[in-house]
Amino acid sequence: MQHDTHIQKILKKFILNQCSEKEVDEVVQYVQDLTDSTGLPTVEEVLAILDEKPMMTEQDAIRIQNTILATPQKQPKTSKNKFYFIKYAAAAIFVGLLTMSYFFRDNIFNKPDSAIPVVIKQQQKSLEPGTDKATLTLANGSQIALVNGTSLQTQNAKSNGAGIVYEADEKNTAEVVYNYVTIPRGGKFFIKLSDGTQVWLNSETKLKFPVAFIEGQTREVELVYGEAYFAVSPAVKHKGAHFKVLSNKQQVDVIGTEFNIKAYKDDAHSYTTLVEGKVAVNIGNKKLKLTPNQQLSLNTITNNPVVKNIEVYSEISWKEGVFTFEKITLKDMVKVLSRWYDVDFIFKNKAIENEIFDGVLRKTQTLDEILKSIKYFKIIKNYEIKDKQVILE
Repeated sequence: MQHDTHIQKILKKFILNQCSEKEVDEVVQYVQDLTDSTGLPTVEEVLAILDEKPMMTEQDAIRIQNTILATPQKQPKTSKNKFYFIKYAAAAIFVGLLTMSYFFRDNIFNKPDSAIPVVIKQQQKSLEPGTDKATLTLANGSQIALVNGTSLQTQNAKSNGAGIVYEADEKNTAEVVYNYVTIPRGGKFFIKLSDGTQVWLNSETKLKFPVAFIEGQTREVELVYGEAYFAVSPAVKHKGAHFKVLSNKQQVDVIGTEFNIKAYKDDAHSYTTLVEGKVAVNIGNKKLKLTPNQQLSLNTITNNPVVKNIEVYSEISWKEGVFTFEKITLKDMVKVLSRWYDVDFIFKNKAIENEIFDGVLRKTQTLDEILKSIKYFKIIKNYEIKDKQVILE
């Protein structure tokens, strides 16, 4: 009983971002113990963390289990990254639980009403999260809408609407023919290139790629803008042909590896993050090599690159359906949200633009649920959803 009381206190501190490093370790171990013994924690096991259970229907409980307790499928492969994966998965569970619990009771921790503002201006149904969708542009300029649940079959590719797979060319292509795939705001998509390279594309992203590669020659694609995660088919499978990604003012040379490139049009920096393998980033006459768990940040105005060691999972969690925000300003945070929910944010109170948010949220949540989380942590006082605009104050 004493242990239960102790862990309850620590879990509450964890939700409020008040844990010491040692206490975070205890939270991680607690979640691991639950997972190792019974798989994903049940609804009852997670709700038992809190002193008071909310009154819920069976449908509510299923919703919690489906939207909060889901954890990413793939873990980064180093032991250090495994720790951070579990840490952020734990955060996703408990911050998510906090968000969902908001619907079922007014006062989660018996705080006075004045501690949590409850006035929410809202004139329409909450905006839903993004879905699988893209536009495929063929070499002749014709465009095809790809939407989850629809199918497409061409001479070179097939799609189920959630992704598209290009077949290897058995005729040994002599000329490169390019296609484009464009993901709008509120979308995501997956593509498997003809060489077996897999690419996950984030919202508001455009990729240029060959329908088939020329055997033995460098395999080249271009991230026109946006964010993409690459799992590159090794050079040894393609007669030593390296893989090259062109993006804003830089060129990434690859042998066979996994890495993430973020190069949005409205950002002053682009970021190349190496998960495993080797890459060399060419910027003008500079060539910088990255090792796993390193990130190159490029100032696209001054062309000044900076390489630093990072926690990789926080940069690639978007691929697994998780927003990982580490000490991010609200102004930069809403850029991410605007792409995923296809909305524009307006700051009624400019002073809150530099408020800092540090936490983990699920991409499967509605925008209303996300905003409730931000509000709970007192980053904002109120918000209003109006058509495709969100007004923050």
